[in-house]
Amino acid sequence: MSTRLSDEELIRQYLSGQPTHCFKALYDRYVNKVYRRCLSMTKDPLKAEDFTHDIFLKVFNKLDAFQERSSFSTWLYSISFNYCSDQIRLARRLQITDIEDSANYNIPDVTEEHLHEETLHLVNRAMKSLSANEQALLRLKYEDGMSIAAISAMLDLKESTVKMRLKRSRDKIYKLYSRLHTT
Repeated sequence: MSTRLSDEELIRQYLSGQPTHCFKALYDRYVNKVYRRCLSMTKDPLKAEDFTHDIFLKVFNKLDAFQERSSFSTWLYSISFNYCSDQIRLARRLQITDIEDSANYNIPDVTEEHLHEETLHLVNRAMKSLSANEQALLRLKYEDGMSIAAISAMLDLKESTVKMRLKRSRDKIYKLYSRLHTT
């Protein structure tokens, strides 16, 4: 095959009875992106791998529901985000506190590298105290580099709503970081 088929063409072929080739092509095209999304949300490579496989099974079982109102990648990304958020929410119902989470770290100011590590640690602790949706929104914007417009389309929100939620989440991080930094 000399030309690369679009996602939509592959989906049409899949739905018309050529499942193996189309599944493999779409899977190969997006598996790394979905895995990275899952890993950024779970921070656990094994969970991210399991979630990635679950997401692809879910997507291909629902492929006939894809209505091409957005690109396939956006649709897949949205399913990935929602699936991971749901799984994280379920896991939090049975949340177990790690002894390190409650430890008070008094790292001496030895080098700039140590300061940087301490800052990252405090920011991560502050991030963990946010809701899964707040964390995910910040990650979409700052880790994945998505535009406000893309985030609003993916989450089906107005751009002004996304901007306000980002601002509130950043403010919470700043307050929590400041509180943790002074303790």
